[in-house]
Amino acid sequence: MKRKTIAYWIATVFVAVIMTASGVLAISHAPAFMKALAHLGYPPYFSNLVGWGKLIGVCVLLAPGLAKLKEWAYVAFGITVLSACYSHYNAGDGWLALEPLITFVALMISYGTRAANRTFPIVTERDHVHEIDSSHITQDAQSPTRSFLR
Repeated sequence: MKRKTIAYWIATVFVAVIMTASGVLAISHAPAFMKALAHLGYPPYFSNLVGWGKLIGVCVLLAPGLAKLKEWAYVAFGITVLSACYSHYNAGDGWLALEPLITFVALMISYGTRAANRTFPIVTERDHVHEIDSSHITQDAQSPTRSFLR
């Protein structure tokens, strides 16, 4: 295997394990998770929203294809992890607020090393520009000002 592929799978599996574990804890309303959620100032129903979002995101991340949805999963995980940092910081957790950044680094490695078949194709303006055959258009029709003023 190539280094890039190995780095991708190590980082992706790390992110998937972290998100799956925290998603299951959130959905099951594990006492430790609910206590942490309350400490951060979130209502109990938030655990269902975050938990299902994480589990669905993991499924999308690991499934073959689904390039557009993978982009959204990466963005959602990035927002979730950075929000966790911010929430811990605002709750006065000190250096613990930086812990989610480990997952964020793994997420960025996964995103940066993913294979071409797992990416959303980038379409540039050049890809859409086609030369127009104007030989059949009359001189008057070629001038938008003239045809508009008539």
